[in-house]
Amino acid sequence: MKILILGAGKMGSFFCDVLSFKHEVAVYDKDIDKLRFTFHALRFYSLDEIMEFQPDLLINAVTVKYTIDAFNEVLPLLPTKCIISDIASVKNGLPEFYASCGHPFVSSHPMFGPTFASLSNLSSENAIIIAESDHLGKVFFKDLYNELHLNIFEYTFTQHDETIAFSLSIPFASTLVFASVMKHQEAPGTTFKRHMAIARGLMSEDDYLLQEILFNPNTNGQLQKIQQQLSRLQEIIAAKDSNAMRTFLNEVRENIK
Repeated sequence: MKILILGAGKMGSFFCDVLSFKHEVAVYDKDIDKLRFTFHALRFYSLDEIMEFQPDLLINAVTVKYTIDAFNEVLPLLPTKCIISDIASVKNGLPEFYASCGHPFVSSHPMFGPTFASLSNLSSENAIIIAESDHLGKVFFKDLYNELHLNIFEYTFTQHDETIAFSLSIPFASTLVFASVMKHQEAPGTTFKRHMAIARGLMSEDDYLLQEILFNPNTNGQLQKIQQQLSRLQEIIAAKDSNAMRTFLNEVRENIK
């Protein structure tokens, strides 16, 4: 299969690495410097090369802020039967775009980032494939994610957004609050250092990505739950209520079993 990857960032390079030994892969990025370390794949520097390549599948791996813009730029150059795909963690606007684009599509979300995941061992990581996607596109990504030993889930666009609000918005918001009250520690403990490592990793992500995940319409409801439990914990601590603390801790243990 001829596969064109848009974007030679972390995820674009990852997909190039895993696909280029079984398929004819080309990578296009406007930042030519990012293509210097692209191996075993064609490196495209112009849109004319994309038209000549005639891909069977397009994987859009550009920064989430420019996902739809990148699609619009290359769509006129693609064969009608070319399956277009995104791997965006934020699906805002994509259902509407796919409905009018005139191409078969597949939308998925590999729920691991190069910042935290061990890309050599993904057996504990997950991927979502959007149920509304074209059948052949779903088959391709299911096969690929199975080869990577990912746990695969099929959700609708709506279910995906609800899941992301829970699985990303809560830890993102909690980490941001933790980091917002930080000060230099001469002798940090192990738990503190682990939290700091997570915070630094999160803050290395693109600002727009963080914003869009937190602006998910479902996020506010999750934040209200955090506020309620934080207020409850604050009251227990202020009252030095041992029984209430024991109850609280037991509930937390039950939640994370």
